[in-house]
Amino acid sequence: MAAPATRQPTRKPTSQRTRQPTHETRQTKPASDLVPAAAIDSARPYASAETLETVLLDHEDMAAHDDIFARIADAVKPEDFLEEIWVRDVVALVWEAFRLRRLKAGLMESGACGGLTRVLSSLSYAAPRDIAAGWARGDGERVKQVEGLLRQARLTMEHVMAETLADRIEDIERIDRMIASAEQRRSAMLREIDRHRASLAARLRLASDDVVQAEFEEVAPGRGQ
Repeated sequence: MAAPATRQPTRKPTSQRTRQPTHETRQTKPASDLVPAAAIDSARPYASAETLETVLLDHEDMAAHDDIFARIADAVKPEDFLEEIWVRDVVALVWEAFRLRRLKAGLMESGACGGLTRVLSSLSYAAPRDIAAGWARGDGERVKQVEGLLRQARLTMEHVMAETLADRIEDIERIDRMIASAEQRRSAMLREIDRHRASLAARLRLASDDVVQAEFEEVAPGRGQ
Protein backbone atom coordinates (compact mmCIF):
# COMPACT_ATOMS: atom_id res chain seq x y z
CA MET A 1 0.00 0.00 0.00
CA ALA A 2 1.44 3.36 -0.99
CA ALA A 3 2.26 5.75 1.84
CA PRO A 4 -0.20 8.65 2.09
CA ALA A 5 1.13 12.03 1.01
CA THR A 6 2.11 14.19 3.97
CA ARG A 7 1.93 17.94 4.18
CA GLN A 8 4.43 20.01 6.09
CA PRO A 9 2.90 21.66 9.17
CA THR A 10 3.05 25.45 9.39
CA ARG A 11 5.70 26.56 11.92
CA LYS A 12 6.12 29.88 13.64
CA PRO A 13 9.59 31.48 13.50
CA THR A 14 11.71 30.38 16.43
CA SER A 15 15.31 30.81 17.43
CA GLN A 16 15.47 27.27 18.75
CA ARG A 17 16.17 24.62 16.19
CA THR A 18 13.58 21.85 16.11
CA ARG A 19 13.86 18.42 14.63
CA GLN A 20 11.53 17.57 11.78
CA PRO A 21 9.16 14.77 12.75
CA THR A 22 9.76 11.67 10.71
CA HIS A 23 8.00 8.38 10.35
CA GLU A 24 8.38 5.19 8.39
CA THR A 25 5.51 3.69 6.48
CA ARG A 26 4.78 0.19 7.65
CA GLN A 27 4.84 -2.44 4.95
CA THR A 28 1.63 -4.40 5.21
CA LYS A 29 0.88 -7.78 3.74
CA PRO A 30 -2.56 -9.13 2.90
CA ALA A 31 -3.84 -11.56 5.47
CA SER A 32 -4.54 -14.03 2.67
CA ASP A 33 -2.48 -14.50 -0.47
CA LEU A 34 -5.69 -15.60 -2.16
CA VAL A 35 -6.91 -12.00 -2.16
CA PRO A 36 -4.55 -9.86 -4.27
CA ALA A 37 -4.97 -6.12 -3.96
CA ALA A 38 -5.54 -5.64 -7.70
CA ALA A 39 -8.49 -8.02 -7.67
CA ILE A 40 -10.12 -6.17 -4.80
CA ASP A 41 -9.40 -2.70 -6.17
CA SER A 42 -10.73 -3.41 -9.66
CA ALA A 43 -13.58 -5.82 -8.95
CA ARG A 44 -17.23 -4.91 -9.23
CA PRO A 45 -20.18 -7.02 -8.08
CA TYR A 46 -21.90 -9.03 -10.80
CA ALA A 47 -19.22 -7.99 -13.28
CA SER A 48 -19.64 -11.01 -15.55
CA ALA A 49 -22.52 -13.05 -14.18
CA GLU A 50 -23.48 -14.31 -17.63
CA THR A 51 -20.09 -16.04 -18.05
CA LEU A 52 -20.32 -18.07 -14.83
CA GLU A 53 -23.48 -20.07 -15.39
CA THR A 54 -23.86 -23.53 -13.88
CA VAL A 55 -23.94 -26.31 -16.45
CA LEU A 56 -27.40 -27.89 -16.37
CA LEU A 57 -28.63 -31.12 -17.90
CA ASP A 58 -31.18 -30.89 -20.70
CA HIS A 59 -34.11 -31.90 -18.53
CA GLU A 60 -33.23 -29.63 -15.58
CA ASP A 61 -35.20 -26.50 -14.75
CA MET A 62 -33.21 -23.32 -15.38
CA ALA A 63 -35.85 -21.22 -13.58
CA ALA A 64 -35.45 -23.34 -10.44
CA HIS A 65 -31.68 -22.94 -10.62
CA ASP A 66 -31.97 -19.16 -11.07
CA ASP A 67 -34.32 -18.98 -8.09
CA ILE A 68 -31.76 -20.79 -5.92
CA PHE A 69 -29.04 -18.43 -7.11
CA ALA A 70 -31.16 -15.35 -6.39
CA ARG A 71 -31.98 -16.56 -2.86
CA ILE A 72 -28.38 -17.46 -2.01
CA ALA A 73 -27.01 -14.25 -3.51
CA ASP A 74 -29.58 -12.25 -1.53
CA ALA A 75 -28.48 -13.99 1.68
CA VAL A 76 -24.73 -13.72 1.07
CA LYS A 77 -24.71 -10.42 -0.87
CA PRO A 78 -21.42 -10.83 -2.78
CA GLU A 79 -19.38 -7.64 -2.52
CA ASP A 80 -16.90 -8.12 -5.37
CA PHE A 81 -16.03 -10.35 -8.31
CA LEU A 82 -14.22 -12.96 -6.20
CA GLU A 83 -17.18 -13.35 -3.89
CA GLU A 84 -19.52 -13.69 -6.85
CA ILE A 85 -17.41 -16.55 -8.19
CA TRP A 86 -17.59 -18.26 -4.81
CA VAL A 87 -21.33 -17.68 -4.56
CA ARG A 88 -21.82 -19.25 -7.97
CA ASP A 89 -19.66 -22.18 -6.85
CA VAL A 90 -21.93 -22.53 -3.82
CA VAL A 91 -25.01 -22.49 -6.06
CA ALA A 92 -23.45 -25.12 -8.34
CA LEU A 93 -22.70 -27.35 -5.37
CA VAL A 94 -26.18 -26.91 -3.91
CA TRP A 95 -27.63 -27.80 -7.31
CA GLU A 96 -25.30 -30.81 -7.54
CA ALA A 97 -26.51 -32.08 -4.16
CA PHE A 98 -30.14 -31.65 -5.23
CA ARG A 99 -29.39 -33.45 -8.50
CA LEU A 100 -27.76 -36.37 -6.69
CA ARG A 101 -30.73 -36.68 -4.35
CA ARG A 102 -33.08 -36.76 -7.35
CA LEU A 103 -30.88 -39.39 -9.01
CA LYS A 104 -30.89 -41.46 -5.83
CA ALA A 105 -34.69 -41.34 -5.76
CA GLY A 106 -34.76 -42.28 -9.44
CA LEU A 107 -32.42 -45.18 -8.78
CA MET A 108 -34.73 -46.46 -6.06
CA GLU A 109 -37.76 -46.17 -8.34
CA SER A 110 -36.06 -47.87 -11.26
CA GLY A 111 -34.85 -50.66 -8.97
CA ALA A 112 -38.26 -51.26 -7.40
CA CYS A 113 -38.99 -54.00 -9.90
CA GLY A 114 -36.00 -55.94 -8.59
CA GLY A 115 -37.08 -55.26 -5.02
CA LEU A 116 -40.56 -56.60 -5.72
CA THR A 117 -39.07 -59.68 -7.37
CA ARG A 118 -37.05 -60.33 -4.22
CA VAL A 119 -40.15 -59.97 -2.02
CA LEU A 120 -42.27 -62.26 -4.18
CA SER A 121 -39.45 -64.81 -4.39
CA SER A 122 -39.15 -64.85 -0.61
CA LEU A 123 -42.88 -65.64 -0.43
CA SER A 124 -42.45 -68.48 -2.94
CA TYR A 125 -44.92 -67.07 -5.45
CA ALA A 126 -44.73 -68.49 -8.95
CA ALA A 127 -43.16 -66.40 -11.73
CA PRO A 128 -42.16 -63.49 -9.46
CA ARG A 129 -40.07 -61.84 -12.17
CA ASP A 130 -42.95 -61.77 -14.68
CA ILE A 131 -45.35 -60.41 -12.06
CA ALA A 132 -42.87 -57.69 -11.06
CA ALA A 133 -42.14 -56.76 -14.69
CA GLY A 134 -45.86 -56.38 -15.46
CA TRP A 135 -46.32 -54.28 -12.30
CA ALA A 136 -43.40 -52.05 -13.32
CA ARG A 137 -44.95 -51.54 -16.80
CA GLY A 138 -48.18 -50.41 -15.16
CA ASP A 139 -50.21 -53.42 -16.30
CA GLY A 140 -53.52 -53.02 -14.47
CA GLU A 141 -54.01 -56.70 -13.79
CA ARG A 142 -50.47 -57.12 -12.48
CA VAL A 143 -50.80 -54.04 -10.28
CA LYS A 144 -53.97 -55.44 -8.69
CA GLN A 145 -52.33 -58.83 -8.33
CA VAL A 146 -49.30 -57.33 -6.55
CA GLU A 147 -51.50 -55.31 -4.23
CA GLY A 148 -53.45 -58.46 -3.35
CA LEU A 149 -50.32 -60.55 -2.81
CA LEU A 150 -48.73 -57.95 -0.56
CA ARG A 151 -51.93 -57.51 1.41
CA GLN A 152 -52.25 -61.26 1.80
CA ALA A 153 -48.68 -61.41 3.15
CA ARG A 154 -49.32 -58.35 5.35
CA LEU A 155 -46.63 -56.40 3.55
CA THR A 156 -46.56 -52.94 1.96
CA MET A 157 -44.51 -51.06 -0.62
CA GLU A 158 -42.18 -50.07 2.21
CA HIS A 159 -41.02 -53.68 2.31
CA VAL A 160 -40.52 -53.62 -1.44
CA MET A 161 -38.44 -50.44 -1.20
CA ALA A 162 -36.44 -51.94 1.67
CA GLU A 163 -35.51 -54.87 -0.57
CA THR A 164 -34.72 -52.39 -3.36
CA LEU A 165 -32.37 -50.50 -1.03
CA ALA A 166 -30.66 -53.72 0.02
CA ASP A 167 -30.20 -54.62 -3.65
CA ARG A 168 -28.71 -51.21 -4.61
CA ILE A 169 -27.03 -50.32 -1.32
CA GLU A 170 -23.55 -49.93 -2.81
CA ASP A 171 -24.79 -47.47 -5.44
CA ILE A 172 -26.81 -45.57 -2.83
CA GLU A 173 -23.80 -45.32 -0.52
CA ARG A 174 -21.67 -43.97 -3.38
CA ILE A 175 -24.27 -41.32 -4.14
CA ASP A 176 -24.48 -40.41 -0.46
CA ARG A 177 -20.70 -39.93 -0.37
CA MET A 178 -20.93 -37.67 -3.42
CA ILE A 179 -23.67 -35.64 -1.74
CA ALA A 180 -21.55 -35.30 1.41
CA SER A 181 -18.58 -34.19 -0.69
CA ALA A 182 -20.67 -31.52 -2.42
CA GLU A 183 -21.94 -30.26 0.93
CA GLN A 184 -18.41 -30.11 2.35
CA ARG A 185 -17.17 -28.17 -0.67
CA ARG A 186 -20.14 -25.81 -0.34
CA SER A 187 -19.24 -25.14 3.29
CA ALA A 188 -15.62 -24.54 2.24
CA MET A 189 -16.74 -21.93 -0.30
CA LEU A 190 -18.76 -20.11 2.34
CA ARG A 191 -15.77 -20.17 4.69
CA GLU A 192 -13.63 -18.75 1.88
CA ILE A 193 -16.04 -15.83 1.54
CA ASP A 194 -15.78 -15.20 5.29
CA ARG A 195 -11.99 -15.40 5.11
CA HIS A 196 -11.90 -13.04 2.15
CA ARG A 197 -14.02 -10.50 4.02
CA ALA A 198 -11.88 -10.87 7.14
CA SER A 199 -8.75 -10.35 5.02
CA LEU A 200 -10.18 -7.23 3.43
CA ALA A 201 -11.25 -5.88 6.82
CA ALA A 202 -7.77 -6.55 8.22
CA ARG A 203 -6.13 -4.73 5.32
CA LEU A 204 -8.46 -1.78 5.73
CA ARG A 205 -7.62 -1.65 9.44
CA LEU A 206 -3.89 -1.65 8.67
CA ALA A 207 -4.33 1.06 6.07
CA SER A 208 -6.35 3.11 8.53
CA ASP A 209 -3.66 2.64 11.19
CA ASP A 210 -1.02 3.91 8.75
CA VAL A 211 -3.04 7.04 8.01
CA VAL A 212 -3.74 7.72 11.66
CA GLN A 213 -0.08 7.19 12.60
CA ALA A 214 1.05 9.51 9.81
CA GLU A 215 -1.32 12.25 10.89
CA PHE A 216 -0.28 11.85 14.53
CA GLU A 217 3.42 12.13 13.75
CA GLU A 218 2.74 15.09 11.46
CA VAL A 219 1.11 17.19 14.14
CA ALA A 220 3.16 15.96 17.11
CA PRO A 221 5.55 18.67 18.47
CA GLY A 222 9.30 18.10 18.16
CA ARG A 223 11.22 17.12 21.26
CA GLY A 224 13.35 20.25 21.16
CA GLN A 225 10.37 22.64 21.44
